[in-house]
Amino acid sequence: MKVAILGAGSWGITLGILLHRKDCNVILYEHREEKAEYLERRREDPRRLPGVRIPDEVHITSRLSELFPADFLIFAVPSQTVREVARKVRDFKPSKVISAVKGIELGSLKRMSEVLGEELGEDVRIAALSGPSIAVEVLRGDPTSVVVASENAEYAKEVQLLFHSGRFRVYRSTDIVGVELGGAFKNIIAIGAGAVDGMGFGVNSKGALITRGLAEIMRLGVKMGADPLTFSGLAGVGDLITTCFSKNSRNRHVGEELGRGRKIDEILAEMSSVAEGVKTAEAACILSEKLGVEMPLTHAIRNLIAGEMDRYELLRGLMEREPKEEIYWTTRREGP
Repeated sequence: MKVAILGAGSWGITLGILLHRKDCNVILYEHREEKAEYLERRREDPRRLPGVRIPDEVHITSRLSELFPADFLIFAVPSQTVREVARKVRDFKPSKVISAVKGIELGSLKRMSEVLGEELGEDVRIAALSGPSIAVEVLRGDPTSVVVASENAEYAKEVQLLFHSGRFRVYRSTDIVGVELGGAFKNIIAIGAGAVDGMGFGVNSKGALITRGLAEIMRLGVKMGADPLTFSGLAGVGDLITTCFSKNSRNRHVGEELGRGRKIDEILAEMSSVAEGVKTAEAACILSEKLGVEMPLTHAIRNLIAGEMDRYELLRGLMEREPKEEIYWTTRREGP
């Protein structure tokens, strides 16, 4: 079985190695020719995945034509480039697509599966892979569980079996809306959790922030058509906890540096990979205003990223808000 992966970053390489271990014929696409040649020759990415060797059987190329035909096409590129990359491959007519991207497209405010559906056509089967899956832990064989979602239940099962292994347990769902939104929005809360770390607060503060962040994710998710139960699963609570506590989380790292008083531009300039929560925070704030969903924590994190308010001023603003009931979001799905 041939699996083509668009994106040779840490997650693309991780998925490639994972599938190689399941005897798939894996080919990775890196759009920069020089980087593709380096990875193909050296079999490692010391900056993103130090100490990890890419198996000789995994091919890395900068030529899209070498990816096709493929049994499955996986997108593992930054969320804001998904549409551009999809346009480049649509003439190759992929039929089975998997999104391993956790983000929302700015401008359109669409989920990744929506973007892929628009660009690749309605006949393409699309699934989303999400859940607690820090790359370095997956690579060293630490047990974890994730979820794959598709509106097509049979395709969800097919993708489930593609990835499922003894150390990488895969569940399936038909709530692709909830799975994608959980994976995208948890990155925002992880930035907030990192800020708690950077400001020197303890686990009480972090636990409260994560819980209230989850409430906001659920409120917006339900408004957008998600099943609220999805957010109690792997793509919700599971991924949220992992990303908020892991020292290997890019989004938590960004928040920690912001909590120490650093500026976002200098933080991002030092990073070799994308922290999706930075862009997703902006998209979530626009969506919350558009749909009339109260998300004070998300807006505060967005303002912290933008440098519009001092971190301690933001903290006071959140803590001194009018007292409210704890649970005041609807459990009724309201989306299309």
